[in-house]
Amino acid sequence: MRRVPTAERPDWRERAAESGFVFHTIDGEPYWDESAYYAFSLREIEDDIETPTEELHAMAVDLVGDIVNSEWRMRQMDIPERYWDWIAESWKNRDPHLYGRMDFAYDGKSAAKLYELNYDTPTSLFESAFFQWQWLDDMQKLGRLPVAADQFNSIYECLVEAFGAIAKYLPRPFYLSAVADSNEDQGTVAYLHDCAVQAGIQCEMLNIEDIGISADGRYTDLKDQIIGTLFKLYPLEDLFREDFGEYLPKSDLLLIEPPWKSVLSNKGILPILWEKHSGHPNLLPSYFDQAVTDLPRGWVRKPLYSREGANIRMRLDDGREVTSDGPYQGPQIRQAAHPLPQFDGNYTLVGSWVVADRACGMGIREDVSLITKDSARFVPHVITAEERSGTLMA
Repeated sequence: MRRVPTAERPDWRERAAESGFVFHTIDGEPYWDESAYYAFSLREIEDDIETPTEELHAMAVDLVGDIVNSEWRMRQMDIPERYWDWIAESWKNRDPHLYGRMDFAYDGKSAAKLYELNYDTPTSLFESAFFQWQWLDDMQKLGRLPVAADQFNSIYECLVEAFGAIAKYLPRPFYLSAVADSNEDQGTVAYLHDCAVQAGIQCEMLNIEDIGISADGRYTDLKDQIIGTLFKLYPLEDLFREDFGEYLPKSDLLLIEPPWKSVLSNKGILPILWEKHSGHPNLLPSYFDQAVTDLPRGWVRKPLYSREGANIRMRLDDGREVTSDGPYQGPQIRQAAHPLPQFDGNYTLVGSWVVADRACGMGIREDVSLITKDSARFVPHVITAEERSGTLMA
């Protein structure tokens, strides 16, 4: 694993505009950054990212039944009681799921360490699946990367296949939804809509704000039709605490991601994974905050419900502290500190994608802080034959 400086494509902004990548710059700062790329060997990808991703995914899913059938666990994860039966029924029915992202600390030398599961509303999908693949293709055509260069990236193919596999289980009409004024979320949903259409599914996009409630408590579209299936890029835990969400259990709405995934997107899954698989090489010691007994001096405290690196408090082995602000409160977990590796002054986070139950690609984010926030840059990656022998084309 190496970070390699390189020249940007001269027309990448035009290429972004053509593909609808309107959020490549956020608040005047670059989000997409192709002034460098990360080079990996095939062994690093297969052994250190792909295999652990599928193993950890299977381990996490294996815990769902025990959690949703335990009042103690559901309370421990701060899930409102009114939704317990609905979540358990969703698991009993094995409501179809689509995708998720695991975040890892990985330096190419030691085992990747799981930071968290983003299994309800994962973003950075379009740039992982499409735009970095386009970058690779363009760089090869420009002669800046060898023709043999590859990428850990079959996300698009896997999404189309997954949509095709679950199509018959999706009541119609089927809508994909996000907050209207979020360019990033709208871009993610538009990409998923395209994947669904490619799988032969008739579906439409609908802003979250445009969803209504019928007289009998069912969710409706702008034509007052009852919605059959809804992909919502909106945190389920937020719906749990809003008036809009109280109709969920009796609405007959099929959600993607399904209700049972709420226990995997909750950071409480991390101490439960550690309890069941203590010592696993890809897990960090993790505990519910009130049950901390034997963490080493360095630790990271995270709310059960937090996103984009918000409300994190990190104490390093040397006693220094790093914190981030944010809106998230409530119960927390503590995880043993395992700082991100640094490449050329950048702290690097690997996001590994799971579609259905298959590891199928990754995206890399860089930040100047040990805490990866929503301002972190997305940097492309390659797998090259030259990397196996220690030389790269830049």
